[in-house]
Amino acid sequence: MWAVLTVVVVFEFTVGGTLSKCLNRGSATLLAGALGVGAEHIARLCGEKGEPVVLGLFVFILAATSTFMRFFPNVKKRYEYGMLIFILTFTLVAVSGARVTHILQMAHQRLSTILIGGATCIAISIFICPVWAGQDLHNLVAANIENLAVFFQGFGVEFCSCPGEECSTVSSKDDKDCRSYLQSYKKILNSKANEESLVASEFQPTITKMSTESGKALQELASAVKNMTFPLSTVEIHIRNSKDAASDLRSILENPSFPSKNMDLQEIMPVLVVAYVLTDIINCVEKLSVHVHELGKKAGFRYIKVTN
Repeated sequence: MWAVLTVVVVFEFTVGGTLSKCLNRGSATLLAGALGVGAEHIARLCGEKGEPVVLGLFVFILAATSTFMRFFPNVKKRYEYGMLIFILTFTLVAVSGARVTHILQMAHQRLSTILIGGATCIAISIFICPVWAGQDLHNLVAANIENLAVFFQGFGVEFCSCPGEECSTVSSKDDKDCRSYLQSYKKILNSKANEESLVASEFQPTITKMSTESGKALQELASAVKNMTFPLSTVEIHIRNSKDAASDLRSILENPSFPSKNMDLQEIMPVLVVAYVLTDIINCVEKLSVHVHELGKKAGFRYIKVTN
């Protein structure tokens, strides 16, 4: 029964997914089984009346600790399945040990059947029509970066020209473009935010430049990842242009005459928030460029000769 259950829960479409679940289940079963046997041995030393109390205390402490650890992002992303198996296995071994005389034999039998099921899944995944997720992951990363690039290239213009209800008054072509940019954005972030304030005229060039230059840099990085080539030198130019625009915007904000008397703070506050977010995005794009170069060195990306 345990072998069949193992095959059902750990078998995945890709080889990597199957290996990950098998390793999680195997390590969690070994650790939980050993702790369960140890907890049962300690509980028996407390006598017939104290054994259920000690076992209940052990189960509560370990189950509560494991459940709490599952909420940590890093643990949840990689080891959530293993933590779940750990809780179930420890509880089964500890509680069953109170009613079974030969607990070591029971633990050995269950572990053997689980290993048989896991080995069967791994063998089938690797040797019978294996599916590796490397290419899919590669294409997905490139597509996500490209979608972000499409959004940022149009965000500055759309934010300045058709905020809020004014989007309904623009031409059909502009409306399609606006929806296209927002659709690319939703593919990554699934955001539902909608800016409703007008942008002050002095912010339009800087915000537009910050957004479009970041989008162009992301477009180059997406192409580099997709084609497995080192990014062109134009990426650094776009990043530098976006940083220059951010510096210009910072100079405007640090000007003693800002804000002027005819400006409404409620109208310019969304613009300031967008400018702050774009500044962080520029830093992230710069870090992404560094990581893509490091990836290219490790993965053996090709250099492209630029012909004039």
